[in-house]
Amino acid sequence: MDGHSHPTTGRPLCSDASLSPCLRRYSEVRAATLHHAAPLSAEDMVVQSMTDASPAKWHLAHTSWFFETFLLSPRSGYAPFDPHYGYLFNSYYEAKGARQPRAQRGILTRPALSDILAYRQYVDHHIRDLITAGLDAESEALLALGLAHEEQHQELLLMDILHLFSLSPLAPAYDPAFAADAPVGETRFLACSGGLVEIGATGGGFAFDNERPRHKVWLEPYQIADRLVRNGDWMAFMHDGGYARPELWLSDGWAHVQVEGWRAPLYWRLDGDRWQEFSLRGLHPVDPDAPVTHISFYEADAFARWAGARLPTEAEWELAARQNGLQQVDDVAWQWTNSAYLGYPGFRPGAGAVGEYNGKFMSGQMTLRGGSAFTPAGHARLTYRNFFAPEKRWVRASLRLARDHAPAESLDEAFTSDVIAGLSAQPKSLSPKYFYDAAGSDLFEAICRTPEYYPTRSETRLLRDIADELVADWTADTVLFEFGSGASDKTRILLDACPALRTYVPIDISPDALHAATMRLQSNYPQLEVVPLVGDFTQPLSRPEALKTRPCVGFFPGSTIGNFNPDEARDLLRAFRQLLGEEAQLIVGADMDKDAATLHAAYDDAAGVTAAFNKNLLVRMNRELQGDFDVDAFAHLALWNDERARIEMHLVSRRDQVVAVAGQRFHFAAGETLHTENSHKFTPQSFAALCRDAGWRVARQWISPPPAFGVFVLS
Repeated sequence: MDGHSHPTTGRPLCSDASLSPCLRRYSEVRAATLHHAAPLSAEDMVVQSMTDASPAKWHLAHTSWFFETFLLSPRSGYAPFDPHYGYLFNSYYEAKGARQPRAQRGILTRPALSDILAYRQYVDHHIRDLITAGLDAESEALLALGLAHEEQHQELLLMDILHLFSLSPLAPAYDPAFAADAPVGETRFLACSGGLVEIGATGGGFAFDNERPRHKVWLEPYQIADRLVRNGDWMAFMHDGGYARPELWLSDGWAHVQVEGWRAPLYWRLDGDRWQEFSLRGLHPVDPDAPVTHISFYEADAFARWAGARLPTEAEWELAARQNGLQQVDDVAWQWTNSAYLGYPGFRPGAGAVGEYNGKFMSGQMTLRGGSAFTPAGHARLTYRNFFAPEKRWVRASLRLARDHAPAESLDEAFTSDVIAGLSAQPKSLSPKYFYDAAGSDLFEAICRTPEYYPTRSETRLLRDIADELVADWTADTVLFEFGSGASDKTRILLDACPALRTYVPIDISPDALHAATMRLQSNYPQLEVVPLVGDFTQPLSRPEALKTRPCVGFFPGSTIGNFNPDEARDLLRAFRQLLGEEAQLIVGADMDKDAATLHAAYDDAAGVTAAFNKNLLVRMNRELQGDFDVDAFAHLALWNDERARIEMHLVSRRDQVVAVAGQRFHFAAGETLHTENSHKFTPQSFAALCRDAGWRVARQWISPPPAFGVFVLS
């Protein structure tokens, strides 16, 4: 990011009629650099934390060297401040001669900081005289370039200091009051029609030469996220083995994961079981709702693959940014694109030494767009092309997702059909089975940890108490089937009680959740054969051929049976019997009837986790069915239906709105609800009657202390 080549001059930076504004602009930029350095000690300013970084003192000197070398030295009668500085503070201008090796900038204890500050004052004095005397067009262009170059170094200085401070065991804060990143909110994908578009800088105003020439690009229709990826989303990626799955990574990226041991973004630190993040404010807990930062291109690309998306090209990014639909464009983090950093068609580097900066780096680099919280105000443009090597992580970089516009026939047929039918009905409703994508599965696990959600704790305690009784008749030949297995946490209670069990068949609609659970179980129970079955257990399923002659036990915990209306529940129990066989047993967890206040609290927790789980259904439709739901335009609602003995979950439209999903449009009136889930509650008598109607009988039952939960063995 150090210096980009000669700009094409647009509006003059300073003309005879605008000397004072020109001087003011120069003074403000130079003062801002000193302001960035003010919190640092002299010791802070001499250390170089890695080859990519430079000491703060070097930044102060190099930015002055630029003005001296390109604006002052060519003038007759100018005496350099110190002839040695040409060698010490050149960056990589070959045309300007030899230079201090980049990796050895940190050994320059001399000149002293006081000498560097005097150097800045000396250069400032002569530049002000030069501006006052009047600048020709070429000098105006060089001055504009020099100011943009210094602003780049202001951002680099913050990046370098953050990296330096992150290595200290004291975890010092550069500025405890440095603004924290605002929460991201739920992502929406915006549709862009594409076509023949123009990108690149126009003729007016300052721009680096790599932003030109403006040219035409053909874009296929696409969708782009309106905001950046959140830390919470990144945690889900990590939880799902994102850094341990080579199929997600480009080859060079996977090599960096292995060699450098990447397991999280650069500045994350694990403190017990909680992640903390080091920033210019110091060390603090990772905010799951804030945007993820300090990730490499390789990490961004791997996350996009995991999320079923991709990175946008820089042309896609620029077009979407111009259409004013994107949030967090230039005030949070630079955004990796999927575009290699190359010259535009017709690109020509500027003449002379300043022409070295862009063209010579157009190999092995990836383009970033936008700007960051470290970028000086007014420095970024929608056409700005930042660039770094794909493995760099100290860059304040993030990502926004993009995806190809999927034709209707490529969408999940069952999901599409159910969504269209459910949103066309009156009242609108959707099956709760679509809650459980990877994010939904993680959110449900989080619900189970909330203090209000009693079913998991009550059932888990009860299962631990009765586990030995449940498995008493099992043998090594028994096959355990679990319907809607999720993370398979409760299953471990049964596996621990029956270590002889050899075969477990988890069935889940979410391949991501199933993969993660299978990997964990195979690691923790090496003697266990795990036979995962991806599928919707509400649809007919076949027992694997090799298991058809073995005794089977079904496991259906969590009171999932309560999500179905009585007719659906009876059909489901009949289907389980057909899959498991006539001699099988079925262990079912069912929540018992109780007071409405306890139920309301359990399904509308104070932390809002259940609300996020409910709204994730909209997020999933946006992602998988080309939807444009505004998640914030819907509210979570949980209510008790006494007549039907069930708690209901709804999404309530906050306003009149029309949404598009799966190629169709649907109207929501203000206050209209989308019914997403029922959770029926039972008495022992009502549950036994339900099972009897489905061909099962309750052989044994256990009811926990209040808040009551039941476990039933059916035969």
